[in-house]
Amino acid sequence: MTVAPCLRWAWRCLLALGCGLAGAGQGPAIEMATYNLRLNLQEDGADAWPHRQVALKALIGYHEFDIVSTQEGLIEQVEALAAMPGWARVGVGRDDGKRGGEHSAIFYRSDRFTLQRHGDFWLSATPEVPSISWDSRCCNRLASWAQLQDKVTGKAFVVLSVHFDHEGVVSRRESAKLLLRKVAELGGGLPVLCTGDFNAVPESEPIRTMLAGLRDARALSETPPYGPVGSFNGFKMDAAANDRIDYIFVTPGVRIQTYAVLTDSVRGHFPSDHFPVVARVLLP
Repeated sequence: MTVAPCLRWAWRCLLALGCGLAGAGQGPAIEMATYNLRLNLQEDGADAWPHRQVALKALIGYHEFDIVSTQEGLIEQVEALAAMPGWARVGVGRDDGKRGGEHSAIFYRSDRFTLQRHGDFWLSATPEVPSISWDSRCCNRLASWAQLQDKVTGKAFVVLSVHFDHEGVVSRRESAKLLLRKVAELGGGLPVLCTGDFNAVPESEPIRTMLAGLRDARALSETPPYGPVGSFNGFKMDAAANDRIDYIFVTPGVRIQTYAVLTDSVRGHFPSDHFPVVARVLLP
């Protein structure tokens, strides 16, 4: 833990607990982000990972995220982010349940949270093992989860990071059903933050399924949502109207103080082909 994170964290605690920003008895808010990293592909040219990882790390640090659920990160990307001072992570590769393939890794500030338990499951008919099902064709799809405890308030909660299939209609539908079952199973009455790239727009069946059991952070925000509605930019600077496919869902009782889709860029380049979706969360 470095001095800067300690001072930042102490200041935020004083603000929340002393000035009442978080509400009586709720403790400091959690800055939760979900961020599809875009895997490391040489063919991306000027937007390939080696050219944007510094900007992506800087974005995470500047906006003072507490938890970042990610998608698409290959092991070298995951390890690069985990090397940031004060951060820890969970999550395995979707290909072999170890290091192979894309990850849905969850990063959290180790000065703020204690990891109580964690795990992974595949979005398939056999979720316990690396597998592909339904009408998915290209690859395994994975969800990773962590049960964390806030060191200040003692409150425990569960975070999930998921990445639905981009082609299979049946796969996305069945993945949503499986995910809701897992939320109930893993949460066990605890607050749950279910996040990720769902590859589905708000009016689609998978998102309607998710909303049958969870609530959309954007709709819950106690202040007007900030930034564009769309969360996919394709590395194009005029992408504000693109589809909304990244979400933060929460269990009933969780408050959302603010919600944002951040469009930070550096010299005409975005740090990823998705925008980070961010919510300031208050646990019940």
